[in-house]
Amino acid sequence: MEQVQSASLKAYKRTSALDSSMFYMRSLMSFFAKGEDTGGRFALMEYQAKPGNEPPPHVHEWEHELYYVLEGEMEFYCEDKILVAHAGETIFLPQGKPHAFYIRSPYLRTLILVQAVGEHAVGLDRYFIKMAEPATSMNLPTEAITYLTDDPNHAIRLGAANGVRFLSPEETARELPHYPGFGVR
Repeated sequence: MEQVQSASLKAYKRTSALDSSMFYMRSLMSFFAKGEDTGGRFALMEYQAKPGNEPPPHVHEWEHELYYVLEGEMEFYCEDKILVAHAGETIFLPQGKPHAFYIRSPYLRTLILVQAVGEHAVGLDRYFIKMAEPATSMNLPTEAITYLTDDPNHAIRLGAANGVRFLSPEETARELPHYPGFGVR
């Protein structure tokens, strides 16, 4: 577990390009700011995906999460709420609150911002990077593992090491009463 640091930070410029992008669970992620760039205080990523590669219900133990939808539509489940976000809309998910989402459009492009809460550095960017492989193009991959085909224990272990806890089916039913179920369309 890394902690927030007040090291001397340096200015930089970064864009969506192969050297800053990874294939993650059949999606394309570009990392504009990683925790290592910001003293662990926040990370900013662009997420491009199609329906079918959404993560299981989970909780961020160390960070708040904010989505700004650039293209497409997402449906979020957080506690007893269902929140639908279209292009130009923002969803805020507080640290410690169980949540899940579905992509409700044929294509999605969204910014994801995570902000550290307390002494822990952000971990979601590290989780994504450890679960991903370097992008070979700036197009969505067609062949890749998904949460439905990957070893769930691998995701659970990496998640726990980076402040992400996946919910059991029982926790999901209790904490997200309107969530239709993992992998359900």
